[in-house]
Amino acid sequence: MTSTNQDSYVYAGLAGETAPGRQVNSGLYRMSNNDGQWLLLTNGLPDAPAVRAIAVHPKTPEVVYAGTQDGPYRSGDHGDHWEKVNVGDHGLPVWSLLFHPRDPNVIFVGYESAEIYRSDDGGERWSQLPVSVRFPEVTVRPGANLAKRVLMISATMDDPGLLYGAIEVGGIIRSKDSGEHWENLSHGQYVNDDPVDMHGVLASSFRPGDILSIGRAGMFRSEDQGDHWNRVQIDSLNEKGQTYCRAIREAPGDSRNIWVSGGPHFQSDSGSLFHSSDGGEHWRTVETGFEANSTIFGLAFDNRNPKNMYCATSSGQVFASQDSGESWSEHPLPEGATQLYSLACS
Repeated sequence: MTSTNQDSYVYAGLAGETAPGRQVNSGLYRMSNNDGQWLLLTNGLPDAPAVRAIAVHPKTPEVVYAGTQDGPYRSGDHGDHWEKVNVGDHGLPVWSLLFHPRDPNVIFVGYESAEIYRSDDGGERWSQLPVSVRFPEVTVRPGANLAKRVLMISATMDDPGLLYGAIEVGGIIRSKDSGEHWENLSHGQYVNDDPVDMHGVLASSFRPGDILSIGRAGMFRSEDQGDHWNRVQIDSLNEKGQTYCRAIREAPGDSRNIWVSGGPHFQSDSGSLFHSSDGGEHWRTVETGFEANSTIFGLAFDNRNPKNMYCATSSGQVFASQDSGESWSEHPLPEGATQLYSLACS
């Protein structure tokens, strides 16, 4: 799946929701470009790992982080062996991981209950960022005021202190001082009576100041660092006239090319990809040529060969493209490996 002489790997994590009574699958799988076979990774990981986030070091691809229900784990050999990362996170599930684009020694971990931890030394020491933002106007139930989990964190090349977080049932938050203070940027993302249920946020590398956010109600764009938002027009996939968007990624080395995955709902019998070639200003629904049998949750790129990209449905279908999404081949996970929540490539 790559034209380079080096091996590349795709990682797929299984998980589920953390609410009581919800189905949770487990497992972390790896596929090599050499044989196209999926291998279950276990050595050093917790029992039945629920892996909701995977991140590969941008300069050292053998270093991989996996976020589990027992905190983050780290591998230095493409996932053959794992060790628990020493974060004082009091046992919350991990939902997001980010290497800072300016300095990969700076790492962020996003958790349940809208907590974020930061390391400035490559993951050796960690501190909790004071995320004090709460959303009394965006609630899970009457009277609730706690935001839920941080599904994605985004940082920028042009301003090292600027950070964004996408909170599922909560909204978009921003810090301008490396995480010391945060503010709510959710106003303008209400399109019906639903909570502002955000799944991703992307600070544009192509057009500084542009921010894209995605969630249950679709996609939104800001041209002023998140102060104001406009709804992005993409094809509607459900009866509310909306599209459930789950993942957003820039193509490595070409930040004009942005991809979004989704489907009609959280649990659907179909899935779609959306693509912009101008930094998020215009979008099209991609004619993939494959049949997604559930919402597409995962998106990943090979940093060393960005034409190689992957997407995956929540039901365990994994598709690979060697030509920037023009054509695709299928590499399904083993039978029974469903509830895919995370996808990454090294």
